[in-house]
Amino acid sequence: MTPRELSAWRKNERARLLRERSALTEETLVELRSRIDHHLERAFPDLVHGILAFCWPYKNEYDARHLAAALRRRGATTALPVVVAPKTPLVFREWRPGVKLAEGPLGIPYPADSPEVIPDKVLLPMVGWDGDGYRLGYGGAFFDRTLAALAKRPQIMSRLTCAPSIRSRTMSPPISSSPSAAYTAAGRRASNFSTTRRPSLRRSATRER
Repeated sequence: MTPRELSAWRKNERARLLRERSALTEETLVELRSRIDHHLERAFPDLVHGILAFCWPYKNEYDARHLAAALRRRGATTALPVVVAPKTPLVFREWRPGVKLAEGPLGIPYPADSPEVIPDKVLLPMVGWDGDGYRLGYGGAFFDRTLAALAKRPQIMSRLTCAPSIRSRTMSPPISSSPSAAYTAAGRRASNFSTTRRPSLRRSATRER
């Protein structure tokens, strides 16, 4: 693919996968969220230690607030990302119920004035992934810039409300946002994430069976 073709393909795939996700019912979202919570807690028992950054749910994303609340009750600190300026790394600020929120880009809330923190773990949003674990995000590259700028790379986990594989012949993803593990409601995990080879992408499935 040429760079222009790759950019167009990413845009089309992103739109397709978001359409599929937007069609999920509230009942289905609650069920899938509960299952993802379970898989994450079982696979990463150390989430209760240190600082976990997560994202406010957007467009029927997995809602990590329930998991974050459970972890805080057991001693964890949780944080949300903050957009400081276009094309610059994000910062993370501590968040818990009671912390003042402001409305950011795309209407996504962020902590207005709580202390900045550096997370040990990041629960990364994504729109889709492939069989080699490469992530398709929302196209703003905020997390790519952010994770590349951190002095110490946190443990990166991704999660999907549903589990679509990306369909294409090839993709060249950013290295910095490749997660160490990705989970779906079916417990699907890709742990052999590579940044050295170009992935072979599978056909799409709305939900993993």
